[in-house]
Amino acid sequence: MLTLTENAGRVVKTLAENAPLTPGLVVPDDASSLTHGAGLRISSSADDNNFEVTMTATPHEADQVIESAGATVFLEESAAVALSDAVLDAQIDEQGGVRFALGKAE
Repeated sequence: MLTLTENAGRVVKTLAENAPLTPGLVVPDDASSLTHGAGLRISSSADDNNFEVTMTATPHEADQVIESAGATVFLEESAAVALSDAVLDAQIDEQGGVRFALGKAE
């Protein structure tokens, strides 16, 4: 199962709490729907080597839900399989931009 670093947990939780205020972040048309329980959704993209990351108010029906340190991540089925032994990390750059990185779990 995908695990989150402490940094990733903090960043995801902060994004979920502040998503409507985060410049450049893809959020639903009705950003006000991002309330308690919102999370980061990771899904497979058309290119098998990449993933799409969005904020969403609720998981899709078949999503795997991961909760860690107050953060919630929703994994689309294919992404859950591909990331089953991965660790998600996050960094915030000097301009406030977020970068996610995936590594192998030890």
